[in-house]
Amino acid sequence: MTTTTTYTQDQLAAQPIGYWAREAANLVIGGLRAALAEENLTQPHWWTLNHVSASPAHWKRAALTEKLTPYDDQDTDFDAVYDDLAARGWLTQVDGVLTLTEQGEAGRIRARDRNAKVHAQMREGVDDAAYAATIDGLRRMVANLGGSGDLPV
Repeated sequence: MTTTTTYTQDQLAAQPIGYWAREAANLVIGGLRAALAEENLTQPHWWTLNHVSASPAHWKRAALTEKLTPYDDQDTDFDAVYDDLAARGWLTQVDGVLTLTEQGEAGRIRARDRNAKVHAQMREGVDDAAYAATIDGLRRMVANLGGSGDLPV
């Protein structure tokens, strides 16, 4: 477990949220992207695999692209992602509906396990109450600044 210096509540409350939020985001996203890259996947690949797995026989390309685009920070060509997964034999499309193959589900599980290691490292020494309080605080700050404080679905 990583040890960090203990500070008073006043010292912590005086810290710039933008710095810490960006630093955390960069490290978490970087860690997840590195873990996915071990499987030759990007985050959009990962999102696709999870959405198609969670709702079999539901997603068509246009609807899934519309759902995933707000989370994308790299101007991803989602059709290229779907085509790549199909070329790997991980995804099929019948009557416009995307479906994972057994090989695709196996790849999704491997990627999930890699991501779980990043999440476990991030959560070392942070219990559920502290994590939930952090998320709730950030969620409220986002809403206060005009964004959506709702949890993503």
